Amino acid sequence: MEKLDLTKKYKTYFTSKTKPEIVEIEPAHFISITGKGNPSEKSFSEKIQALYTTAYTIKFVFKQQDKDFTVSKLEGLWWYDEKKFAGITMDEAPNAIARSEWEYRLLLRLPEYVTEDDVEKAIQAAFAKKKLELVKEIEFFRMNEGKSVQMLHVGPFSKENETLQEMKKMIEENGFQKNGLHHEIYLSDFNKTEESKLRTILREPVK
Repeated sequence: MEKLDLTKKYKTYFTSKTKPEIVEIEPAHFISITGKGNPSEKSFSEKIQALYTTAYTIKFVFKQQDKDFTVSKLEGLWWYDEKKFAGITMDEAPNAIARSEWEYRLLLRLPEYVTEDDVEKAIQAAFAKKKLELVKEIEFFRMNEGKSVQMLHVGPFSKENETLQEMKKMIEENGFQKNGLHHEIYLSDFNKTEESKLRTILREPVK
């Protein structure tokens, strides 16, 4: 039995260059959980724990059916109140807006054969076993980003604005408009990797 690795199957989705590029992103579905606040707070790591607990429950079920897969990379959609912070550009936002003001949706991509019903059953099973209240907040989530500008950011999150400046230039040169939420794919484990070596795909859906 060959284990499915989504990062290998969907290379455009999970790889990026260190310069801005225009890509077409396929529809996908995920398990997800939402929140608001600074990622350094305990609640953020607890939500990640709930997400992975559910993901490994799903993995175990499908492994029993000879459909094993590698649990995918952690991802996040990030946004803020654009009326409250009007006039702040995409490259300014990371440093201009306090982390406490940001809302997020954490994601783990699922194989195509995992259905919404499968996820609901896994949530019930994960809660019954682990008794983590946050597991009840996990939900099935669909996303179709389509045309996007993306770039690989290497280094600390605090310097993402430098990468976003380059992406913004490409977006403006092509006359693109925003068409979705700021998206980050964490290729590195940010709890174990030196900040200078962190690798994160930054993606902005456009039209």
